[in-house]
Amino acid sequence: MLKPNQYYSQLKDSYLFYRIAQKTRAYVESHDGAYLYRLGIGDVSMPLCDEVIKALHEAVDDQAKKQTFHGYMPECGAHFFRTAVAGYYAKRGVVLDEDEVFVSSGASDELGDILDLFDRSNDALVIEPAYPAYVDANEMAGRTVQRLASGEENGFLPVPDDSVTAKLIYICSPNNPTGAVFNKEKLRKWVDFANERGAVILFDAAYEAFVEDEDLPRSIYEIDGAKTCAIEICSLSKTAGFTGTRCGYTVIPKELWREGMNLNAMWVRNRTTKTNGVSYILQKGAAAVFTDEGQRQIRENIAVYKRNAKYLTDALDKLGIWYCGGKNAPYIWMKCPRGMSSWEFFDFLLEKAQIVGTPGEGFGECGEGFFRFSTFGSPEDTKTAAERLVKLLS
Repeated sequence: MLKPNQYYSQLKDSYLFYRIAQKTRAYVESHDGAYLYRLGIGDVSMPLCDEVIKALHEAVDDQAKKQTFHGYMPECGAHFFRTAVAGYYAKRGVVLDEDEVFVSSGASDELGDILDLFDRSNDALVIEPAYPAYVDANEMAGRTVQRLASGEENGFLPVPDDSVTAKLIYICSPNNPTGAVFNKEKLRKWVDFANERGAVILFDAAYEAFVEDEDLPRSIYEIDGAKTCAIEICSLSKTAGFTGTRCGYTVIPKELWREGMNLNAMWVRNRTTKTNGVSYILQKGAAAVFTDEGQRQIRENIAVYKRNAKYLTDALDKLGIWYCGGKNAPYIWMKCPRGMSSWEFFDFLLEKAQIVGTPGEGFGECGEGFFRFSTFGSPEDTKTAAERLVKLLS
């Protein structure tokens, strides 16, 4: 009889968003006509920008003509897409070869797939509070997961110490859920640590486009030595509204070797074995993000989410509540007021102000007592929610 992967039976129930959905559904059913201000979901509300839509239409038309039709695409990515991404990095002083860039269907898929490169015996480290998929993907593969706690005392941005023995290190900056961003000094400590220990950093840069402070790194490759210890995984989902369109990219430098094996060459073999690439239409649309006009248009959309963040941070400042994130990230991580637990605060906001956020406890034990707001909702709802928050907690 076939034996299934036994590690799936050891996974903890992923109940966070299910529990939120159950609670909000029960509230709406018992309060006829209630309107909820939803600041919990991480999905975007702004549509794809005009430059992307134009490129998508042109690509569809190309597929209708024999002379411009495209069948299978290169598994690792089309030349026009890979050079567009390399050019984007070059503007920030990071030099990449085209074939160090790999197209993907988004960061979530890639964060799981990339584990194919690493033996199961390598422990993985997550910095909690953490995106739950980091943990689940490794546990599905039978890998031991270490947790490094972070908190208010270090701004949810810890540095490595001798307690860290894992050889796979997840870093998300700007961070989901906390919105905290590593500066160059702290990120350099992780790069130096990884190089000294022979570890590899999986750097989740899904929110890099939200960084506005010039002294904060948007790519780990802005740190000397990162090309010998880091893989960077990026997404156009929040950068350009591709949550329903699905396209991203991964950078694996050719300088990244472990035990005589080159991880760039290994990933080429993986992709050419396991995928037929991302469609021509989607890559054409994604490449348009990196044009000058595409960049201008996505900045306009990001500015909407930035204004949403300011509505909320202004409210928290007025209330004197501790928080991080918001300025350089699309998430705001606040301390629950009045000594409430994160689920108590969720219920309190839902019942008293019809606001829905995300309890921090769902991102790990050290998220207890904290709460996440997303800035991806409509400006009207976010502004009203901020006003209700002030009225409720004043």
